[in-house]
Amino acid sequence: MLSAREISGEVRIKEKDVLEHLPHIARTVSGSRDKDEKMRFIVEPSRCLGCGFVFKKRERLKTPSRCPVCKSEEITETRFGITEE
Repeated sequence: MLSAREISGEVRIKEKDVLEHLPHIARTVSGSRDKDEKMRFIVEPSRCLGCGFVFKKRERLKTPSRCPVCKSEEITETRFGITEE
């Protein structure tokens, strides 16, 4: 699992560009029709370090800037990965 920032560093493109590519990657991976390799795009949601709130229902892939519950700005980065089913 990698954050958008970590992916950006690995592939040497801007973090903003990574975030623009992720929805396409998610569609491509989930649409894979290869019967031998069923893959799934997974998202580990961000979590507030202040109160523990987990951003489970968030549709945007960008890490939120602050917690809606306690207003803390100490948020873990959203992480992404691809796994075989």
